[in-house]
Amino acid sequence: MEIRYVEKNDKEFWFRLDRHLSQVEFEKKIRDKMGYILLENDKPIALLRYNLFWDNTPFCTMLFVDWENQGKGYGKALMSFWEKDMKEAGYGMIMTSTQVDEEAQHFYRKLGYKDAGAVVINIPKYEQPMEMIMIKEI
Repeated sequence: MEIRYVEKNDKEFWFRLDRHLSQVEFEKKIRDKMGYILLENDKPIALLRYNLFWDNTPFCTMLFVDWENQGKGYGKALMSFWEKDMKEAGYGMIMTSTQVDEEAQHFYRKLGYKDAGAVVINIPKYEQPMEMIMIKEI
């Protein structure tokens, strides 16, 4: 298993899993090293991207393991790698979020994340289930 920063040649794989990121933002993830790819036997199978909440707190905005590779520990490995990278960069707290109707909340709690609030988006056209905010000290 190898984890590295996202590169331009990861574009096809990235957009197969992440349909929320624009091309411009993808290029920023490459430039700013704010995205990771996990490979197994040189094949990309998972990604993680983040930004800075309040411009000072790393916030994991997407973790996705390709469907056929879920449940094999790759998500945990990718989160651990990101957490270590953020700690080495001098951050003391990290954040993530998930919708209340998604199973990911249980995954994050197992990794030590704590519930810290929620966002309700009830504007027509953008409505979604409540988004849970989760935090962790590193």
